[in-house]
Amino acid sequence: MPQRGRPRGFDADAALERAVEVFWRQGYEGASVSDLTAAMGINKPSLYAAYGGKEELFRKVVARYAEQDMGYARNAFAQPTAYQVVATLLRDNVLAVTRPDRPAGCLSIQGGTACSTQNAPVAGFLAASRLAGERALADRFASAVAEGDLPADADPAALARFVMIVTEGQSVHAAAGVTREALQQAAEIALAGFAAASGARLPEHATDTA
Repeated sequence: MPQRGRPRGFDADAALERAVEVFWRQGYEGASVSDLTAAMGINKPSLYAAYGGKEELFRKVVARYAEQDMGYARNAFAQPTAYQVVATLLRDNVLAVTRPDRPAGCLSIQGGTACSTQNAPVAGFLAASRLAGERALADRFASAVAEGDLPADADPAALARFVMIVTEGQSVHAAAGVTREALQQAAEIALAGFAAASGARLPEHATDTA
């Protein structure tokens, strides 16, 4: 028997995808339950029955975003050298935050960088998610040190923080209307800075590595 309040033919995955767009464009606080239900094609009882409420829906949206829109980051982490990890991450992040079929920027930044006290757990959740990504990148750089890909005196945590600050800045600037070409230029400057600061081994044709 269908759950009460859930319309016939309700597609939870499709509705969740539409919620991604609403939260991305309007942020957590800017997206009302009415906005969400209108975009998702469901009523309020359906939203609560299927997702548990606005905050629970948002957490599911972020998980979906990480799985579908940030696949490039998993590809970056799989690259064989630290330099290639960063080159792929910076370059592909520019493409991700300037996609013509998505809102400019990044959901994890636009979603709730600043929230009221009432919604502080949402901002904390997003901040924790970003810091988890930074720690994962630091672990990847630590492995590069252990493998001799980065010099022994390289600081994995500091390098990861630098890279994440750049990617987050790319998102902010994309949302402000900075062009893909301008962001790509800045990414190459940041990549050169990473190489100089880390002592990373450069590929034979560094500018062709992506």
